[in-house]
Amino acid sequence: MAEQDLAGLKIDRTATVSRPGRRPKKLFWTIALLCTLLFLVLLFTGALTPAVEVEVATVSQAYPSQTFTLLNASGYVVAQRKAAVASKATGQLEWLGVEEGSRVHRGDVLARLENRDAAASRDQAAANLGTARFSLEQAKTELVDAGRAFNRQKELLAQGIVAQADYDTAEARYNKAKAGAAGAEAAVKAAAAAMKGAEVALEYTLIRAPFDAVVLTKNADVGDILTPLGAAANAKAAVVTIADMDSLQVEADVSESNLEKIRSGQPCEVQLDALPGVRFEGEVHMIVPTADRSKATVLVKVRFLNKDNRILPEMSAKVAFLERPVRKEEQQPRTAVNPAAIVTVNGRKSVFLVKGNRVAEVEIKTGAKVGDMIEILEGVKAGDKVALKPLDKLKNGSKIKSAEK
Repeated sequence: MAEQDLAGLKIDRTATVSRPGRRPKKLFWTIALLCTLLFLVLLFTGALTPAVEVEVATVSQAYPSQTFTLLNASGYVVAQRKAAVASKATGQLEWLGVEEGSRVHRGDVLARLENRDAAASRDQAAANLGTARFSLEQAKTELVDAGRAFNRQKELLAQGIVAQADYDTAEARYNKAKAGAAGAEAAVKAAAAAMKGAEVALEYTLIRAPFDAVVLTKNADVGDILTPLGAAANAKAAVVTIADMDSLQVEADVSESNLEKIRSGQPCEVQLDALPGVRFEGEVHMIVPTADRSKATVLVKVRFLNKDNRILPEMSAKVAFLERPVRKEEQQPRTAVNPAAIVTVNGRKSVFLVKGNRVAEVEIKTGAKVGDMIEILEGVKAGDKVALKPLDKLKNGSKIKSAEK
């Protein structure tokens, strides 16, 4: 029994003895391996590579006409026929029938002044004219009767039947009737003239369009006092301002030194700041024969060959004076890019497309030269951003910080 107890107190040497330092060493190598893998991933993706500062260009729309443009100038769209429509009479504006943008035709009534006094004067003149005409009819009847009596007295005097005094009385009556008829005719003419004057005065209260046009601004409202010279306090002169849209032209300032490149009838292309995606055909209408000494420029007027309702007065415009007219196939824009952004390796052309803070190498297909740019047929589209330089420091996926150009 005692021997069994002693045997139980012996240490079993065959049992596995754990080593305290083995587990931490294995964990260390695992963490080291993971850190190495993470470093390689970051290095491969470029996260640890410093960003390359690049200049960025935009793929844009270019027109073939840029290749044969002689000169560019800026100016404004100006209506060659424009009027501030006013009344010749003075009065209160009673009715206004147009607003901004209204299209009017020559002779249309745009507004009306209060005209009851003018209408009354016209009616009075009409009544006076009627009275004068009736008086004329009466005078003519009297003349006919006096003429017949005079002729009878003349025959009777020749036969010695009537006395000379009776003949003289008939002659005097006849002459008086002639004078009365002539006076009545003059009175009718005077009344007719007064009637015409009253009608003209009444017409002055109706403000009409002098030509086909579009209303640009409304300068007065119903209730305003209008006077031709606008001298009275709070009085208005013009009611509306109108412009003939068919007379719109671009007025551009051309430097004196470049005037030799301009000629009358020269083909042009007009681009409006309000419609940057559209080019309008035009031609030189006039070179104004005087110079602006303060700016050393000459005013050149360019007319539009095709009318467009989107063209409005006072729009900013850029004019390209061309060497020759634009052909039909040259009227559409083409996608183009700065040739400095193209990389050529073994005949393969590509650009570095900017995507966020990285670039992606994209293969492209190029076309003809458009001005100082190269046409892009495939690969990128207008509006895309591409790296311009330094291209030798870039590769697919490179991290960048850009300064757009």
